[in-house]
Amino acid sequence: NRQQKSLPVCEETCRWLDLYFDGKEPDFSPALNPTGTAFQMSVWAILRTIPYGETTTYGAIAKQLEKNTGRRISAQAVGGAVGRNPISIIVPCHRVIGANGSLTGYAGGLDKKESLLRIEGVL
Repeated sequence: NRQQKSLPVCEETCRWLDLYFDGKEPDFSPALNPTGTAFQMSVWAILRTIPYGETTTYGAIAKQLEKNTGRRISAQAVGGAVGRNPISIIVPCHRVIGANGSLTGYAGGLDKKESLLRIEGVL
């Protein structure tokens, strides 16, 4: 009879998600180790800096990356990296909206993105 152990990262993640879905802003982040290209990792790092209850645009992230790298970056390239985020909710890709304020795409569906933004009081 095998006994299953709970890993600390899983316990932290469950605690984070419980707080989040209770409408509270978690004051910690579980240990994350996403894998992707250098560009994707830089976009995901920026996603993690978007404050709870706030949004930004793909274009604003592109401008921030341009400032950091000195290279021109398109909002579409940022959108591609955002769409490949492997750790939705905790790496808050739902906080990225279109330049005109539209919710635009979300891998989990726009209804889920809208629900997450409602939890945070954005909508």
